[in-house]
Amino acid sequence: MQNAFIHNVQLNIIKKQANFVVKTMRGITDRIVLQTVKETAAAKAVAAFDELTEEQKTLLERITACAAEEEIADYLESLEAYLIPFPEVTPNQIQKLFPKAKKLKVLELAIVDYAHTTYLRWSDIATNRLFIVYPYADRLLGVEGRITAANKRGFCMFCNRHRELGLFNVKKDGVSPDSFSSVGKYICMDHEACNHSITDTTALENFLLSVGK
Repeated sequence: MQNAFIHNVQLNIIKKQANFVVKTMRGITDRIVLQTVKETAAAKAVAAFDELTEEQKTLLERITACAAEEEIADYLESLEAYLIPFPEVTPNQIQKLFPKAKKLKVLELAIVDYAHTTYLRWSDIATNRLFIVYPYADRLLGVEGRITAANKRGFCMFCNRHRELGLFNVKKDGVSPDSFSSVGKYICMDHEACNHSITDTTALENFLLSVGK
């Protein structure tokens, strides 16, 4: 999309700020306080971008003019047209990322919500394997491992939200074919919730780069 400039992770930041504005609207009637909160939300939304045109900056700052919850909802809806989607991938591309997975079961790509996806993820229930695909520096990273439900709530390493967790365990190549170390991290069991919450890709990228090839 020609006018697209918002990644999913940036939209999540904006939504987080918008939700805070809505909560403030429900609990505070002081106009000065409300306006300060809205201006702070706008500033944090703008700060999520390295570069913005004046038109883009003005679009993000429209939240300061919202006077009701319905207007906040309309504001967020208007941003959908400017989303940069996750790059569409083919089953063949995915298969090449996981050459050792001989009978790889690829998720149904036709139903992927690319616009609201920061990292692509699916599980093979039969083998308890979890697969992650992530675009990084003009290439795709592919990481696979075993995920086990932790049966507890905690903070996900990827989105830093308090959710039901699973232990994602990845074998990391060692110095010889018979040598490897295992890296395990707790992440959301619900990948959609994780993608809708992640506001910083640093932890995700560091992990994938540390275990990927």
